[in-house]
Amino acid sequence: MEIRPLYDRIIVKRIDQQRQTAAGIVIPDSVNEKPEQGEVIAVGNGRLLQDGSIRPLQVQPGERVLFGKYTGQTVKVDGEELLVLREEEVLGILEDKPAGQLRKAA
Repeated sequence: MEIRPLYDRIIVKRIDQQRQTAAGIVIPDSVNEKPEQGEVIAVGNGRLLQDGSIRPLQVQPGERVLFGKYTGQTVKVDGEELLVLREEEVLGILEDKPAGQLRKAA
């Protein structure tokens, strides 16, 4: 089954990151908080503006995004847990950069 979001909503699959302590002990999922990043699976057509026009979304399928801990609505589709968010709930898009190009926030 496919899901097609409407307007400015996006469908995100959480990216589970296995966490380890410095000593190499793996922390089980039951103790971990839910990840706050995921991969965009599908996007709607765009945000409906007051004048009736539609503004295309900035986020595209396949991109990795950051979102708030308690944002969005969790749904299950074909046994897979997905998150439905509005584009405005996305905090940022994660982009891969070589290690030498990373910069610290001021």
